[in-house]
Amino acid sequence: MATSKASCYTLLQRKLPHHDDQNHVVFLRRCGVTCTLGVMLFLSTVYIFWPSDPMLKIVGLKVKRMKVHPMPHITVDISMLLTLRVHNVDVYSMNFGAINVVVAYRGKKLGHVTSNKVHVRARGSSYVDADVEFSGISVVPEIIMLLEDVAKGIVPFDTISQVRGQLSLLFFQIPIEAKLSCEVLVSLLNQTIVRQHCLHGVSFLNY
Repeated sequence: MATSKASCYTLLQRKLPHHDDQNHVVFLRRCGVTCTLGVMLFLSTVYIFWPSDPMLKIVGLKVKRMKVHPMPHITVDISMLLTLRVHNVDVYSMNFGAINVVVAYRGKKLGHVTSNKVHVRARGSSYVDADVEFSGISVVPEIIMLLEDVAKGIVPFDTISQVRGQLSLLFFQIPIEAKLSCEVLVSLLNQTIVRQHCLHGVSFLNY
């Protein structure tokens, strides 16, 4: 039986809405995939460019001079040179504020020194030398142990190194901070570090 033009037109009208629904579903799926990829790309970019705290490492600690004053009471003067490496793991250069270094002997604080500001290139390292001068150390029990360690040729020191800065990234002011606590054994014979144990962000000493 022949189909009339009116019947064909009616049948076509019935099929069109279903075809539009399919297009709508495909469009939503494409939008979902595009949005997901966009979010993943954004998060990956933030992860790559978001600044990381610098990595600190003590690469040298030398005792340049040590003098004992027996009168009027026993005191000791110590002069040391500490070399600290600041490593930047990010893809852009950074300027850090002054580096503060605290030195102690057997848990007793000897003193601290503050270095100048430091610039570190992208994916690079900078070395900071800090001259540490301690005069008139007069804690008797520690002096006796210090003289015994000097006689052995190996002296243990505790150090805390801290650097702070701030980075301007787009509209954000991002604080940057790193802290390194180390127990260091120094040989007085060849002026080298015999052994060191360091922890990032943790302090061996309560200062």
